[in-house]
Amino acid sequence: MRKNLYVLFAAFVLASMILAACGGAPTEAPAPTTAAEPTVAPGEPAAPEDPIAMYMPDAVSGNIITAGSSTVFPLTERMKQRFEEEGFTGNLTVDSIGSGAGLERFCVAGETDIANASRAIKDTEIESCAGIDRTVVGFLVGIDALAVVVSSENDFVNDVTIEELALIYSTATTWSDVRPEWPNEPILRFSPGTDSGTFDYFVEAIMEEGLGDTGRDAILASDGTQYSEDDNVLVQGVQGSPYAIGYFGYAYYQENASTLKALSVNGIAPTAETAESGEYPISRPLFIYSSTEIMQEKPQVSSFIFFYITNVVDEILDVGYFPVSEDQAQENLDAWNSAQGM
Repeated sequence: MRKNLYVLFAAFVLASMILAACGGAPTEAPAPTTAAEPTVAPGEPAAPEDPIAMYMPDAVSGNIITAGSSTVFPLTERMKQRFEEEGFTGNLTVDSIGSGAGLERFCVAGETDIANASRAIKDTEIESCAGIDRTVVGFLVGIDALAVVVSSENDFVNDVTIEELALIYSTATTWSDVRPEWPNEPILRFSPGTDSGTFDYFVEAIMEEGLGDTGRDAILASDGTQYSEDDNVLVQGVQGSPYAIGYFGYAYYQENASTLKALSVNGIAPTAETAESGEYPISRPLFIYSSTEIMQEKPQVSSFIFFYITNVVDEILDVGYFPVSEDQAQENLDAWNSAQGM
């Protein structure tokens, strides 16, 4: 995909240059960058430059500082690793401090080049950025969605509400405690460990949504819940009984879809489409934010963002998140072009 985007982008810029040179275009071509003019022999046509070459990982250097969401952190860490493998030799730091704290460092303190966030930036934060002469530009790089799963042998649960799910993971001891028509059999609960970001998100989106501020205490006090940082342990636990239930990243469910069943939540099935639209209740967007000023002043930041948005599709499922749609990927590229003044 990256190669195709590079080709399309290069063709777009080259076509713009040709139109400007022909005299038929109503506007002048963009001013050249600081790159040196190529030397050619008299009478020989100049070879077209690769307009993206200056943004390749091995063509830039310097510092890049990113900070923000713990959810976006593993994805940005993966893209940092790939960026360095492709030749970047500068210093790229990624701090996991939460979305709000990351946007504060970016928009108030002005200490970072990129903010990672698992929510959209607020109007007040955009205003704060403007106050320090930063014009915000955002890129939707993925979707975090959790799958609530039961064994494929479970023939009585297909859909749960948020309130029912909060009950399942708190005070209910049998399935019939949740709905009378469900079996009078013990609920076997499986959950990621309490140090996991997946656990924190489930607490926020389900437990606190269904039970209020007591949600975290309620799941921790639930009887017999089995915790593990290893998703394989959770999968095996759910597979082992039709009365078991668990949750983890949707991508991991997909790998085990032959033996597990993903439940709808509030009547919405988890899919790439419902996750990206926000209809599925346990999904949230993953953003990176920068500014046009930073991207134009620091080629290394523009380079990393370009690399990120054109290569993230190759890594995101392995990290455990949904990729964005092709239309959104194009919007990201358009936003990058616009930020560069192209």
